[in-house]
Amino acid sequence: MGRGKIVIRRIDNSTSRQVTFSKRRNGLLKKAKELSILCDAEVGVIIFSSTGKLYDYASSSMNTIIERYNKQKEESNQLVHPASELKFWQNEATSLRKELQYLQECNRHLMGEELSGLSATDLQNLENQLEMSLKGVRMRKIFLFLQDQMLIDEIKELNRKGNHIYEENTKLHKKVDLISQENAELRKKVHGGRDVSQANKFHSPYILSNGYDLHAPINLQLSQPQPITNEAPPKSMKLGLRLQ
Repeated sequence: MGRGKIVIRRIDNSTSRQVTFSKRRNGLLKKAKELSILCDAEVGVIIFSSTGKLYDYASSSMNTIIERYNKQKEESNQLVHPASELKFWQNEATSLRKELQYLQECNRHLMGEELSGLSATDLQNLENQLEMSLKGVRMRKIFLFLQDQMLIDEIKELNRKGNHIYEENTKLHKKVDLISQENAELRKKVHGGRDVSQANKFHSPYILSNGYDLHAPINLQLSQPQPITNEAPPKSMKLGLRLQ
């Protein structure tokens, strides 16, 4: 079965009331600590028991938390009324004016002005501050110098690579021109030999004495058959030898 609800009212029994106070107090302080750690909150808890005993918890400092609370409450109350708001802004202007005056005075001290009213401790602090500032300026200057040197080295390296690529490109162009010349000479040789062979083919020296070319084409034609007639064939010529 689930746990029953407890009526929120004063416990009459003093023993039960003390036990409940102890348990609830420890739980409240535990929750406040967890809240400050988990949520990075500034938490302050103040508990007075019925006997007047104090129990408290503060994530940082109880005095700081109380001062902050009072200041925040004051500002909230001042912003409620116009007169209070005017006074609040006047106080803010006065505070900013004092801060500006302090910064101007520090600046004059850093420039070496109005040092007569400073004590030995103030002068020592001012010297330490100047040394720290000078060290920071030197470190910044060295860093910028190294950065510029790195950029200069990178530019030189890029120029060197560019010159190397340009030389390789020039060599490749020369090789391409040389190959083109060799191809042109080979083409001339090939075309020259082909022209000579063609000239020998069309002007052959083997020609008959009667003016006929041996390589001339021969045209053969079939003649129509002649009709057979009953006419006597012509008398044949008698050939004979006369002996004397």
